[in-house]
Amino acid sequence: MAGTREMFCTLATDRLFPAKSPLLGHLSGRRSKFFSSTTSFISGKRRLMRARKVESTPMAALTEVESIEDDQEIPVQFKLTALVTVKYDTKEHVKDFMLRWLDSQGGVTKKGVILQLVSTQIDLRTRKPKMSKEATIDWSRTLNNYSDEVSSHKVQFLVDTNFGVPGAMIVTNKYEQEFYLESIAIEGFAYFACNSWVQPHRLQAEKRIFFSNKACLPCETPVGLKELREKELRQLRGNGEGVRALSDRIYDYDVYNDLGCPDGGIEFTRPILGGEKCPYPRRCRTGRPPTNTDVNAESPINELVPMYVPRDEAYEELKKETIAAGKRKGLLNNLVPWLKDVSTDNDAIQTFSEIYDLYKESPSLEIKSHKQDGFREKPHFLITINKMIKESTRDIFKFDPPNIISRDPSCCVRDDELGRLTLAGMNPLSIERLKTFPPVSTLDPSVYGPKESAIREEHITCHLNGMSVQQALEEVKLFILDYHDVYLPYLNRINAHQNRKAYATRTIFLLTPMGTLKPIAIELSLPPTNPNSPSKQVLTPPADGTSSWLWQLGKAHVCSNDSGSHQLIHHWLRVHACMEPFIIAAHRQLSIMHPIYRLLQPHMRYTLATNAQAREVLINAEGIIESFFSTVECSMEITAPVYRNWWRFDMDSLPADLIRRGIAVPDQTQPHGLKLLIEDYPYANDGLLIWSAIEDLAQTYVKYYYSEASKIQSDSELNAWYYESINVGHADIRHANWWPKLSTPDDLVSILTIIIWVTSAKHAAVNFGQYHYGGYVPVRPPHMRRLLPNENDPEYATFLADPEGYFLSSLPSLRETTYFMSVLGILSAHSTDEEYLGDRKDFSAWTGDPEIIEAFHKFSIEMRRIEEEIEKRNADPKLRNRCGAGVSPYELLIPSSGPGVTSRGVPNSITT
Repeated sequence: MAGTREMFCTLATDRLFPAKSPLLGHLSGRRSKFFSSTTSFISGKRRLMRARKVESTPMAALTEVESIEDDQEIPVQFKLTALVTVKYDTKEHVKDFMLRWLDSQGGVTKKGVILQLVSTQIDLRTRKPKMSKEATIDWSRTLNNYSDEVSSHKVQFLVDTNFGVPGAMIVTNKYEQEFYLESIAIEGFAYFACNSWVQPHRLQAEKRIFFSNKACLPCETPVGLKELREKELRQLRGNGEGVRALSDRIYDYDVYNDLGCPDGGIEFTRPILGGEKCPYPRRCRTGRPPTNTDVNAESPINELVPMYVPRDEAYEELKKETIAAGKRKGLLNNLVPWLKDVSTDNDAIQTFSEIYDLYKESPSLEIKSHKQDGFREKPHFLITINKMIKESTRDIFKFDPPNIISRDPSCCVRDDELGRLTLAGMNPLSIERLKTFPPVSTLDPSVYGPKESAIREEHITCHLNGMSVQQALEEVKLFILDYHDVYLPYLNRINAHQNRKAYATRTIFLLTPMGTLKPIAIELSLPPTNPNSPSKQVLTPPADGTSSWLWQLGKAHVCSNDSGSHQLIHHWLRVHACMEPFIIAAHRQLSIMHPIYRLLQPHMRYTLATNAQAREVLINAEGIIESFFSTVECSMEITAPVYRNWWRFDMDSLPADLIRRGIAVPDQTQPHGLKLLIEDYPYANDGLLIWSAIEDLAQTYVKYYYSEASKIQSDSELNAWYYESINVGHADIRHANWWPKLSTPDDLVSILTIIIWVTSAKHAAVNFGQYHYGGYVPVRPPHMRRLLPNENDPEYATFLADPEGYFLSSLPSLRETTYFMSVLGILSAHSTDEEYLGDRKDFSAWTGDPEIIEAFHKFSIEMRRIEEEIEKRNADPKLRNRCGAGVSPYELLIPSSGPGVTSRGVPNSITT
């Protein structure tokens, strides 16, 4: 009998454990022990065989064998233990604790978080994926785990031994509150990086689907997961209808029809951006109801219908706290200027001292030790403490001094500083090589006057170090900031405001032998009024006191133009707005299993939330941009022609951008295949290091998953993502012939490199220096309140009598200045949960792909090397644009940073 039982057990076990079963390895060598604890096999009779648990392992435990016939396989079942990690918002901790406890105690309805494990294999009988038995997490039994921000819960899944490899998890939340599911780990088998809010079943009836950490192309999807992969994507796609609730995770497109508030009056109406009249990228749709006045305009947010972003895109607690801390600090900083403003009828800044008094002074306190005299030590300590308290109380209402700009007490920005900031400042993206002299406009001359600039050879010849203009052009010595065509069509509307006055400026720079830029001519243009009234004024470096002050005013207007162009075009449009369609399409068309989605995921973090907040407080009617920049209600309207006529996705490649602007020429003998025509161009020099590192990473990554072009062409999700990004997300310019093709691995490398570059390093270069480069308003005013005085105007005498007073009265008021500085401080701050380039936190997503992990490891090492290289450059005295007396180092592209306003650090994504 013993021999019969042994033979039966051997044969039955071979049938129970297929060769590829992951459970087989855990049971090899245990057959005799396993079956010795079963009841005897009695020939010719039907018996219920029950296997008692004899040994507990970390992975599986034998529990029960179902009723069988003599000739049936024995479907032995095991319990797989999983660790479910949930993260909590500490601010909501107590309230959440009570709600969950009450929820777990109330009613007769079944409560709990229900989980079901899905195999990568299908059941051959049902043709459906193999599923485990449902398992439940009951909060009432795990409330003792709520002491930390992160809590873990054990759950056991009952599966057959031929279950196969776990590939997905289905989650249903039967409680009344949402919870954040961080991960589910089945040790040795699968890891699910969930990182998502799971809504109550009463709000979202569809069960949530989470996939394991194995990335795969659509054609490689295990048969048991194909249907779930498609279903999960369908859950994320909207149909362009319905009002979105904050609990939704729907990604859909819309035009920018929510910037105005026509119900408030004609002055609050703004054009809809998106469509034939005003081409624009698409934004994430919210579906708020239309306004009463205009059915095409979306109503503003309110308490009942707040600003929607898909739930998983919303700011996390640490990010929200960083913003809240900035607002609190701003309130304190603005208190004294506000009191001054309400106590006087004249809001103009009276002296430069008023501006200097806004900033804290550098600490100069010395604490000395008096060890020989114990009686002196105590009084000295008390005096020191008293002084520290007084100084800290005094400084609580003051701003930190910008550590980038050297504040020149003589006036605003120096000539050399203006040149340096065009290469290593807040906006290093506008400077271009001057190819035609005089510069020429592209605007309609019948409306905007002569195309040709008023700058003539006689204006600049004496500043060319003995060269002729033609020679300087040929030797690439002349460069230009040209804001003529951007501003001129809107100046009549801008200048109609009492406290907003602007020109359309052109500034010509000479490249000096030291490698720095020197401004040698400024053109200030206004729309033509009549043939007898000149609309263009040319300023050159000063020769006397009067021309010196006019030159200073002219530079201030140039910086004001530059400030608006930076914020609206290079920062908002080219980075925030133009990247949003690629992010929306990625969520709609790329499964979380897709390797390209996993590569891009960190580079999409917070962007939709940041852009939504911008529509709420920054770019909306009478928002921060309109309130503080010279472009007022025209602000967003200005960006539409730039998008239609100038923006190109392919030109967001750093090398292509430099070549387009004439700053570089192709040269394969040089590093990065480029020769910079301005050798000391910190943004370009440092940027090319990061660009090349990103390109190398993308090359390795793409070649790993796409060994040949046919894999690109057959990837349905990848092609749907790119097609939708262009044809829906950028629908107004979808027919442009410059869109890159997606047919080969090299095409994909180029597209991915651009996206990662723009969302990380390019955004860092134009964002995180805003406070330190713009926090001293005389150097970089966001708007001007007066035009230059004309000799025929009555105010000219006022200017001659008090030129400094005239200059100060042209700047924003003190209250405007401090409010603007507070905003820059918030925009420039890193949160404590920032994720920087090279520091990925999701290596578990490539557990089975060591080549990919190695590629990321090399990329991380390269970021550290780049950081060291930038620091060496900043200490090189030969590089005059980043090193020297009073010259601040260029640190915006140093990859790492701590929290706060540091003017350095390259986050993975557009986080502010």
